[in-house]
Amino acid sequence: MGMTLFEAPAYDPTRERRRKFTIAAVILIVIAVAAVAFVFRNWPEEHTVSQFFDALQHQQYEKAYGIWVADPDWKQHPEKHQRYSYNEFYYRDWGPGGDWGLITSFHVDGSVRPKGGSGVIVQVTINGRAEPARIWVEKSDKSLTFSPF
Repeated sequence: MGMTLFEAPAYDPTRERRRKFTIAAVILIVIAVAAVAFVFRNWPEEHTVSQFFDALQHQQYEKAYGIWVADPDWKQHPEKHQRYSYNEFYYRDWGPGGDWGLITSFHVDGSVRPKGGSGVIVQVTINGRAEPARIWVEKSDKSLTFSPF
């Protein structure tokens, strides 16, 4: 015969406490994972910019250009990158005589994704300058360019 309402099992406070603890732990873990995901949402783009500046700091300009155009084999087909050639990259902007000069130190300050944008703006302090560089990283292919903002 089945159990009736009057024959219910006795209340177990230990079991109830364990259940509440489990629920609280799951909620805290979900909140922690969401917070970490939010803080590191632009990590891939920030990492790409960090690799770019690390190559510049070590004067590996061809490697840095490959990161900039998101094509490590750019030397095999330089005609694909005529809009911003290696010579422009090296002599005008990022080489020792370029606008930014010899890169001796850098710090990735942070990033922001503009509303409706297809990429991320990463702000970098270069050689302790007061005016930081703002680099646009396209999310789809991780190519770099100067930020339009």
